[in-house]
Amino acid sequence: MGDALLPDRHPTADFFVCDILDAWPKDDLASMEHPLFSLSTRPDRSVLSYVHNGAEIQVVPSVKGRATMHDKDILIYCISQIVAAMNAGRAVARTLQLTAHDLLVATNRETSGDAYRRLREAFERLAGTRITTNIITGDTETTTGFGLIESWEIVRRTRGGRMVSVSVTLSDWIWRAVLSKSVLTLSRDYFRLRKPLERRIYELARKHCGRQPEWCISVAVLAKKSGSTSPRRVFRAMLREMIARDHLPGYHLEELPGDLLRVTPRRTVIEAPDAPVLSADALEQGRTLMPGADIYALEAEWRAWWAATGRTRLRSPDRAFLGWLDKRRNVL
Repeated sequence: MGDALLPDRHPTADFFVCDILDAWPKDDLASMEHPLFSLSTRPDRSVLSYVHNGAEIQVVPSVKGRATMHDKDILIYCISQIVAAMNAGRAVARTLQLTAHDLLVATNRETSGDAYRRLREAFERLAGTRITTNIITGDTETTTGFGLIESWEIVRRTRGGRMVSVSVTLSDWIWRAVLSKSVLTLSRDYFRLRKPLERRIYELARKHCGRQPEWCISVAVLAKKSGSTSPRRVFRAMLREMIARDHLPGYHLEELPGDLLRVTPRRTVIEAPDAPVLSADALEQGRTLMPGADIYALEAEWRAWWAATGRTRLRSPDRAFLGWLDKRRNVL
């Protein structure tokens, strides 16, 4: 993927974040579908009004500006921890106690003093951005107003004033989405994408393409769904730059005649007739080996590895998978 991605700042990081080992990044479906977050890198104080396929959204920023795509890292981190805890059979709550350093490491951020200051500003924008919407989360459709997080509080500081731990209470709207498992797993390389638009296009590709062979969308509709305020020609030029760099995690972009964009997975899930089939018991044992991980994402990764290494005939796919999983766990 070249130099277009940010460096992996913590390649040997211990992912005991929020007491959950190696939690896979999770994003809620509603905010992946709709442009709640600003693509600007400067304070964005404009009010967003968005209507699409029956969904009506108004996003009103605070004086600090609208929450950005990079601010969303905090929500992704919180959602990931809650889902991992639920998968591990642990009790969960709408208020989380976070270690600031772990949050920075898990989202591939620097851990300098300036990074802690930016983290605080992100909390302020998330709490100050107000949304009115009729989007369905879980099985509930309501028209309601809320902040992206309900509240946050620095629980402990260093002597120099840097936050050590912070308490975050998610909005009820986000909380319902998490409890109903209305979430998708993201690539960890999501946090290495530099530009807000790259992150937004990845979200849309992940939600709409997923495991399908391809997903096509007009540039006009994509501009609307992304939340871009750039003129169409500028937006198209940015897409062409992304196509040329070809570094979107998991997906390949291609421009088609008629002002269309086609998205295809880089590595399709192996569903061939000879693909190894795992038992429910093996998947359950896999969850025990990797508590908090997305076992189906691991299954897909193992199948792809099996195909790439010659499609060896397996006497016991279950034992092969669990052995692969055990080796993978030991190198994390």
